[in-house]
Amino acid sequence: MISDASRPYIDASVPVLRQHGLTITKLFYQNMLGAHPELTRIFNMGNQASGAQQQSLASAVFAYAANIGNPGALGPVVNRIVHKHVSVGIRAEHYPIVGRHLLGAIAATLGDAATEPLLDAWKEAYNSLAKLLIAAEAEMYSTAGIQPGETRPMRVTEVVRESENVVSFRFVAADDKPLPAFQAGQYVSVAVDLPDGSHQLRQYSLSDAPGKESQRISVKREDADAGTPAGMVSNWLHQNVQMGSILQVSHPFGEFTPDTEGEQPIVLLSAGIGITPMVSALKRIAKVNPQRRVIFAHAARDATHHPLREEVGALKDAMPNLSLVTFYEDAQGRMDVTKLPSWPREGANVWLCGPHKFMQAQWLSLLHLGVPAGRLHREVFGPELLDHLL
Repeated sequence: MISDASRPYIDASVPVLRQHGLTITKLFYQNMLGAHPELTRIFNMGNQASGAQQQSLASAVFAYAANIGNPGALGPVVNRIVHKHVSVGIRAEHYPIVGRHLLGAIAATLGDAATEPLLDAWKEAYNSLAKLLIAAEAEMYSTAGIQPGETRPMRVTEVVRESENVVSFRFVAADDKPLPAFQAGQYVSVAVDLPDGSHQLRQYSLSDAPGKESQRISVKREDADAGTPAGMVSNWLHQNVQMGSILQVSHPFGEFTPDTEGEQPIVLLSAGIGITPMVSALKRIAKVNPQRRVIFAHAARDATHHPLREEVGALKDAMPNLSLVTFYEDAQGRMDVTKLPSWPREGANVWLCGPHKFMQAQWLSLLHLGVPAGRLHREVFGPELLDHLL
């Protein structure tokens, strides 16, 4: 929390930050990465090129300002950020660097409007948030038994093409020691050294059920399109990883964890590569409670862009109460939740994973159907993470 003296300055900053937020964060990243090029190892440089990372920080800045007195609204967002930070190895010593360059960018952008009391208020607010994040991240590192940025060498044991643009990589620990436990829905960071000399981390959901002696990720090749560069890491993985390759992989993290152990009906809705955490959840349910009522619906461009389709279909024999629904955009059109089998609206949780526009559309449609907002859960990290707070 912040002091009563600083609060009016924070409150007054909200419209200013909405107006100048993106300019501030572009300048922030430019100055910080220029002064500390070693931090490019942590930040997604593809998102830097597309502007997504700048937009994410801008969203965070004015969402924090608008909700600084509402810890109930910020709590789940902070938890998600902590998981993300720990997965990429954020350290306590990074926070003063970020704070210094963020306040510098605010001062440079606002000019005379960035008065000393205003900057002091934001310094206090930033330090308060940093203290909260540092403590939560330290606890998570300790619980996982790892040091910030730690990865383990994993040996690839299987490479399978799942669709036109998705390949699965299965791996075991290179030292043959047990892998850490994880929950369905969680992700790992994969660290690669690219041909240009840069070191990059990307997060990929674990796409198989927990409890095995191996882990699997299913990676979509991100092709370039208007305004978005090709995915550096995804393309490198597709082009270079083969049986026997060694990958550097982090401990699993993430708080998007569908309830796989319960008895209530559950609805799993995905689009594109968003199918990966849902397959992990479905396979876990098949193991612990194959009689459970499950609706599993997936949307894809067409059959050639539908990964893990046969694997999911094979579960139908073992799960008599599983309903599988597919929406191909070139045939049935986009997902329409009114065409799904019925389920008890008040008694079942719905989990969503896929592109932002997909999740936004389904979220609104589900609310219109009478599904309580508290029953809806989605996997997001980016500018849209905070759109419900703005």
